[in-house]
Amino acid sequence: MPTSTKTQNALFWITNILNKKNIPFQISGGFAAKIYGSPRPLNDIDVDIPDVNFPDIYNDIKPYLIYGPDHYLDEKWDAQLATLNYEGQEIDITGATNCKISNKKKDAWLPYPCDFNKVSYMEIFGIKVPVISKDALVAYKKELDGEHQIIDIEAIN
Repeated sequence: MPTSTKTQNALFWITNILNKKNIPFQISGGFAAKIYGSPRPLNDIDVDIPDVNFPDIYNDIKPYLIYGPDHYLDEKWDAQLATLNYEGQEIDITGATNCKISNKKKDAWLPYPCDFNKVSYMEIFGIKVPVISKDALVAYKKELDGEHQIIDIEAIN
């Protein structure tokens, strides 16, 4: 999984904070898809945590915040979100507890499939990190629009 030094540094940084504070988390989104073999370029590191843990990491992430943490709502997502820029690498931290994702028809909200007890531990850059299960990743990517979702789903399957 070739990625840049900035991605490696950002992953080490954020996982160190979460592990130090004993916060459950999982890598999700396009980064998880890349870990499972998606060939498309990486945009950001997506990390899911319980909503209640945002205050626990706030002081650590504050210097790198470009959004939030705040309630984020668009046509696809309804979630607590913080977006960071750590040394040039964007990181999205999503509160997965109450997160909802719109179905493809955009006529219903579905619970985001996050179960911190059903992650797959994968080695990335020499460290083991919890990654969203393939089934959960494919399930929510099937509800999102875009060619990149199709690329990810095909690579995961």
